[in-house]
Amino acid sequence: MKYRQLTKEQFESLHSEFAHFLATQSIDAKEWNLIKKDKPEVAEEEMNIFSDIVWDDVLKKTNYLEHFSETSVNLFKCGEEEIQRIAIKVNWDINLLKQEGFEWLMKNPLDNSVDIFKGSKPYNNKRNKEVFDLIEKGSSISKGEIFEYFNQLIN
Repeated sequence: MKYRQLTKEQFESLHSEFAHFLATQSIDAKEWNLIKKDKPEVAEEEMNIFSDIVWDDVLKKTNYLEHFSETSVNLFKCGEEEIQRIAIKVNWDINLLKQEGFEWLMKNPLDNSVDIFKGSKPYNNKRNKEVFDLIEKGSSISKGEIFEYFNQLIN
């Protein structure tokens, strides 16, 4: 398994896609229930394969990630060959996880209490694996508006 198995909730939301996946392997609902009952290790493997397919598709389409904490923000742009990062640190008592803290940062990005750093690096491993690792560490997939806002400010 390349990533991790989807959660129960994720499987439920992808029910029809999973059914289609099983159908491509000539497994209908009746046979699937028998496999789950009599061969749970085979069922587990099918779920793992499907999970990897879903993750590969999601990660391939992921261009931006963001990770917020109370006093810092990490913004990522996930290119084909390298990943760019904008790291923002606020040096006073503010909570960027709250709406008013985030709004303050967006209105005062060049305040003296805000440090902004930008860098990039080529991927050490496969692109999708590194993007997945960032998601597992708490980053969220985004549309990139915040990354592009700060990127324009510092360029």
